[in-house]
Amino acid sequence: MTLPSFFGGFKVTLKQVLEPRVTHQYPKVKREKPPRLHGRHVLNRYEDGMEKCIGCELCAAVCPADCIYVRGADNPPDAPVSPGERYGFVYEINYLRCIHCDLCVEACPTEAITESKMFEFSFVNRADAIYTREELIVDDEGMPKKMPWEDWREGEDKHTSAWMRATSPSGAAAYEGEVQWSGELGYGVRPPEGGQSGKRDDEATGNISIRKVEARKIPRRAGGKVV
Repeated sequence: MTLPSFFGGFKVTLKQVLEPRVTHQYPKVKREKPPRLHGRHVLNRYEDGMEKCIGCELCAAVCPADCIYVRGADNPPDAPVSPGERYGFVYEINYLRCIHCDLCVEACPTEAITESKMFEFSFVNRADAIYTREELIVDDEGMPKKMPWEDWREGEDKHTSAWMRATSPSGAAAYEGEVQWSGELGYGVRPPEGGQSGKRDDEATGNISIRKVEARKIPRRAGGKVV
């Protein structure tokens, strides 16, 4: 190996020395989350405070990682927990197994389980990794309960992934852009997804249209210059 070829191996590295830094100072600064990011789950309530989960166990049945355990129970006649005949008496998610595929959200018929944008959480023992119903259910204000080992930031509880599905239910274009779900405690009725029609409010839903993405493409380099 000649001396010039030896230093030529460092060409790419040395070129980056004077380039502007794009590193985020994590964990002090977090990058903006994509609208469809799948993070830690929450169990939602209706606007009147009743739980949306009816204990149907569909989420547990569809889970490919077998990380969800649900047991339903009959609603007490004098103090019902959910509007249906049953509610989720036991609800557990084992985050040592969860792969955040979002299939549980898709399977839920009442939009009870959704995923937030918070995924920075760690555990010091196995018991902490198994979230119970009491830890997953939102509080009286509709906000997720925050555990000591979770790093929540502003906005990570908004635009949960359940609202990213079914822009056109059953393939019927007539329903595109129309609200297909009930109100949620703390948020009310969320705006519908716009799909490809003009019925869209990207600011309200947290989405970015493909046209805007194309308009603000990341600058690429050609011959050492940004174009």
